[in-house]
Amino acid sequence: MASILATSLDAVELPTAAKIGITVFAGLLVGLLTWATADRRHSPAAALAGASWRPPDQWPPVPAHFTGRGESLAELREVFGGRRRPRDPDGAASPLVVSLYGRGGVGKSVLMTRFGHEVAGRFPDGRLYADLRGAVGAPVPPEEVLTGFLRALGVRLTTDPGGLEELRKLWLTWTKGRRILIGLDNAEGGDQVKDLIPAEPGCAVMITSRRPLFLLNTYDKQLSVFGEAQGVELLARLAGGERVAADLESAREIVHMCDGLPLAISICGGRLATRPNWSLGELAGRLRDERRRLDQLELAPSLDKSVRASLQLSYDACTGLQRRLLRAFSLLTAPDVPGWVAGELLATSELDGTDQLEALIDAQLAECSGVDFAGTMRYRLHDLVRIFAREAAAPDEADGPGRAAVERVLAGYRRRAEAAAMARWPQDWGRSGRRGDPATTERAEVSAADWLNAERLTLVALVNQARSMEMWEAAWGLGRAFCSLCHSLRAYWADWRAVAEIVYEAAGHLGDRRALGIALLDRAAVAGGQGSRQDACRDAERALEIFTGLGERWWAARAMRTVGMTLFSDGALDRGQEHLTDAVAAFKDEGDRWWAARTQRNLAELRLAQRRTEEARALLEEALEVFERDRNRYSEAQTLRAYGEVLGATARSLHDRGEVRAAQEYFARAGFSLDRAAEMFRARGEEWEVARCLRAAGEVGNPANRLTELSHVRQAADLLVKLGDSWGVARTELSAGRVHARAGRTREAAEAFEHAARAFEELGDRWWMARCLRHLGEAHLEAGDRQAAVEALTRAQDVYRGLGNRSGMGRTLELLRRARE
Repeated sequence: MASILATSLDAVELPTAAKIGITVFAGLLVGLLTWATADRRHSPAAALAGASWRPPDQWPPVPAHFTGRGESLAELREVFGGRRRPRDPDGAASPLVVSLYGRGGVGKSVLMTRFGHEVAGRFPDGRLYADLRGAVGAPVPPEEVLTGFLRALGVRLTTDPGGLEELRKLWLTWTKGRRILIGLDNAEGGDQVKDLIPAEPGCAVMITSRRPLFLLNTYDKQLSVFGEAQGVELLARLAGGERVAADLESAREIVHMCDGLPLAISICGGRLATRPNWSLGELAGRLRDERRRLDQLELAPSLDKSVRASLQLSYDACTGLQRRLLRAFSLLTAPDVPGWVAGELLATSELDGTDQLEALIDAQLAECSGVDFAGTMRYRLHDLVRIFAREAAAPDEADGPGRAAVERVLAGYRRRAEAAAMARWPQDWGRSGRRGDPATTERAEVSAADWLNAERLTLVALVNQARSMEMWEAAWGLGRAFCSLCHSLRAYWADWRAVAEIVYEAAGHLGDRRALGIALLDRAAVAGGQGSRQDACRDAERALEIFTGLGERWWAARAMRTVGMTLFSDGALDRGQEHLTDAVAAFKDEGDRWWAARTQRNLAELRLAQRRTEEARALLEEALEVFERDRNRYSEAQTLRAYGEVLGATARSLHDRGEVRAAQEYFARAGFSLDRAAEMFRARGEEWEVARCLRAAGEVGNPANRLTELSHVRQAADLLVKLGDSWGVARTELSAGRVHARAGRTREAAEAFEHAARAFEELGDRWWMARCLRHLGEAHLEAGDRQAAVEALTRAQDVYRGLGNRSGMGRTLELLRRARE
């Protein structure tokens, strides 16, 4: 249409001014059409896995009575409009960082929340929020915040990503090219937040704290208390305009005695709103009694700067049941909880408990912290209110009714955690039988994962609270369920290890040897996954001794398998195969098909490492029958991936012997098996497993698909880098070296093998380091560089000898013999 308007100017006689106007309009129309039809496939959201992904929105709700910050909002609008955005010396824009600081209770968080909703449309890739809890002397580590943010962005941290530096790299990677608003509430200081600030100029960060943070590229705004007019307006919005107008003098006095602090004014206004028979004069009279002020929560040294009067008035106006709930709630160390916790605290129904909790919210003594990852509303106490409520408790309340209330909450969480863990990984809780409908099972597994993501911080806090209160049964039960969930998801490694230690300690205090054995297996699982294989093997062997002594044959088989897998992972193949073979037989004797099949898959992977491919294939085919019959899609996909690796090894062996036609058949079968496994994992959103399939597909070794195989390896590496899997990245580097070596690119292969060997050495994985060195020596040998081959193979031989790996030593000796001929 724009072109028609433009060309029509030559055909129609119009005044010059009209032609100019039409030309400008046509130009604008072209620009609009170009913008509307532009390709947006590069948007950050589109890059995330799965069509069902949606931008995270963790922003808290805005209180309905927000008022009095017109000037501050206008100033923030100016800053976000770009007029005051800092720039680097070279002129490049930096991410906008806004710091709001001031006294506790001054309304920093509310202002940040309000403005965050106003500018939400500018950040299409989501809004992230974290309470850093610096105001209460228990600051949240930046590693924990980054982990939560990365998971909200869709990053599946299935292995331990490492320390703060590695998490920071992931954070920079996943925020690049995106427009995200990040809220960091209650920061303790600049060191707590500096690593949480992205480098992407399209992002913006809003931080609240009690003191200036002195960060670079920051717009700092000190938020002062309300003036009299603002305070009275806030009081009127809560208590009613006509009511306040009828007694303006008392309203001004109330604001003055609250020192203009929005938190105190809000509590007073909320109390007046729920007590229509109270006059403002009566409330002002109560506030004049300074002896009841909260002296431990002073905003300045003088007593008249305290907020205790406001809190006490709200507390006095509560019913006895509401006061009891508030005091019991304050005993919990969890950052926030769902509504059902109130019912447990009061030993009543969930509905009645939630009603009382909502009454506390009306009284401004509790607050809603938002909706969690699982879609559940969560509640918390303001830090000032929490301390006040603990002070209000009777001296013996914490050890009597209060302790009983905490025990009920811990029991409620244990029931829910065990239910989630059993839904996610039922085989971890007893002899496995036939599973239900695959679709229903998968939904339950996803729901369990969402529940853990939502409750993780609360679960860790409660396990630690149970330990500090010496509630050992609760600590063991809740901790055990937490470990099972982390194990099934291969997530939250630091929390998993800390809780596993508490579970072990609790089992010792309980004097329950069965519980101790289970705790040892949980500790072995996380230790082995983090590379502490000697510790893992020691714990697993102790568990095996305990279960054998107790006659617990099923658990003994579990321990036997763990010992075997730990030895296998450490390169002790000969010792590992003995334990895995015995474990398969034990599970079959116990009638547990799932664990027998899973252990057969592990034994097949060991046989593949020993180049006993026929035995490995037979083991996997039997395992596949079990998983297909039981409709266990996850385990079936894992076994298909291993089966594809075995078929690929068989194909390579046939090709080396000159049986090209047979080799091509096996190459095709290997590719089909790996493709099918990858698709099954993609359908579940299991990115880590997808990466393993891609890596295996890159190692098939089909001469006709070398470029495709290298592409698969690179895709796997990209996924594993994003997931923070350092070991997996090193393993993929080895795969890349093998692809280059098969293609005759000796220099590229040597670089990849050397890089992988160094990475495994840094990770403390000597077996995989030896394998890299052996492949390096073999590549040099094939290229005719015998001296370099002998050097690499000698190093590999020394490592294999130290591990006692006879299979590895045998292969390396054969290569050395050839190199020295």
